[in-house]
Amino acid sequence: ELMASLQSRLQALWEEQELVLLEVRECAKWGEELEAMVRDLCKPNEFERYLMFIGDLEKVVSLLLCLSSRLARIQNAMSRMDGSTEAEEKQSLNERHKLLSRQREDAKDLKENLDRRERVVSGILAKYLTEEQLQDYQHFVQVKTSLLIEQKDLEEQIKFFEEQLENLEQSIP
Repeated sequence: ELMASLQSRLQALWEEQELVLLEVRECAKWGEELEAMVRDLCKPNEFERYLMFIGDLEKVVSLLLCLSSRLARIQNAMSRMDGSTEAEEKQSLNERHKLLSRQREDAKDLKENLDRRERVVSGILAKYLTEEQLQDYQHFVQVKTSLLIEQKDLEEQIKFFEEQLENLEQSIP
């Protein structure tokens, strides 16, 4: 019963992931249209700033999400430690936790820098775009970020349920 329940949950997550991937593709098309418009309206150096910001947006958000999920897994492993946990394993988990925490703080700094750059890019675009076009751009940035987060969350859930199912299958004689 439990295995059937896990399989059913996994199937639902895979279907949801397919829908998100469709949204990601639609968002990419939307991004290409915005990019063409910005290329036509802005100076080459301003367009470069726009491109760099959009490219870095995905990288920085993905980095933050990845580090946060890895940190959460380490914290879960640390919470399962008890008196029987080997000292070497405890030390390894503590060191990885410290390293990931520092890396996440660095990534947060990158995100703050990215937010400042977004304000600069918005200021540039405000010179060329109508209010509606500017709102469309801002909405695009929000949707792109939300989809990245949703995509990563689904990947993590799928991975978790696949591991649960695998563990359950291995525990049955």
